[in-house]
Amino acid sequence: MSWLIAILQTMLFATLAPLLAGWLKWCKCRLQNRKAPSLFQPYRDLIKLTNKQPVVAGHASWLFTIAPYIIFSATVLAATVVPLIAVDLPTSASADVIVMVGFFAFARFFLALAGLDIGTAFGGMGSSREMTISSLAEPAMLMAIFTLTMTASTTNLSVAISHVLNEGLVLRPSFVFALFALILVAVAETGRVPVDNPATHLELTMIHEAMILEYSGRHLALIEWASQLKLMLYGVLIANIFFPWGIAETFNLKTLGYGLLAIMGKLAVLAIFLAVSETLVAKMRLFRVQEYLGFAYLLGLLGMLSHIILETSR
Repeated sequence: MSWLIAILQTMLFATLAPLLAGWLKWCKCRLQNRKAPSLFQPYRDLIKLTNKQPVVAGHASWLFTIAPYIIFSATVLAATVVPLIAVDLPTSASADVIVMVGFFAFARFFLALAGLDIGTAFGGMGSSREMTISSLAEPAMLMAIFTLTMTASTTNLSVAISHVLNEGLVLRPSFVFALFALILVAVAETGRVPVDNPATHLELTMIHEAMILEYSGRHLALIEWASQLKLMLYGVLIANIFFPWGIAETFNLKTLGYGLLAIMGKLAVLAIFLAVSETLVAKMRLFRVQEYLGFAYLLGLLGMLSHIILETSR
């Protein structure tokens, strides 16, 4: 039964990720006084791309062809270690923060290689920018999550979430710093405004889009799906780490259904906040990103220091 729930949780990640992207797009359009597309438009786009034959450049290597499958598979594996609707599943043994960051880095590595493989100026530029941002974002992300793991005395996400949930509502300054740090990192890692703009094709502002310009058909569908899944993963991390109330600790239909409704509600609220911020904030210059992520690292560091000073000294 527990293995069935673990498989179902991973399938829910993959199934609901395009819906979250559609909800975010709908909210942005409404805030910008534009006609909003259907919430299910991302599903239609993925189906349309999947039914198309991919076009591959003549001088592309085997790496360019297999990269979308590796990127999507690594992102799905990252989804298996992040608790969505329940904790203490069989996959919880491998639900480690370092494992999750490793899967993200593995997918990013092959995405950057695929951008370089064709030899275009856009691909090389996008890969260079992506690796620069990731080298700044990963330490800030680890610093933010380590604040939680120090509180729970473990790097296992499932155990740490259970610890926060069982302690109840406790105001921790360290968690406030870590929350804002992880939000800033999530915006950068998922290619959202102000770090990147997923809707642009201007060469001076592209980061993620520059690496996938040469992809088409089912290859592009896999990369887009992985990108939507990564956005949902960061949303679930923020929701379940800092606001874990509602996640199921027992495996019965009532608690699992309540856990699903709770995480969908939390993700809907987070998407609204993201849509508002993207509407109000302009795209920043690339050379300002280091200041942005440096501030995220500083917040994570302050969170860890406040934990050491205020909580471990008691």
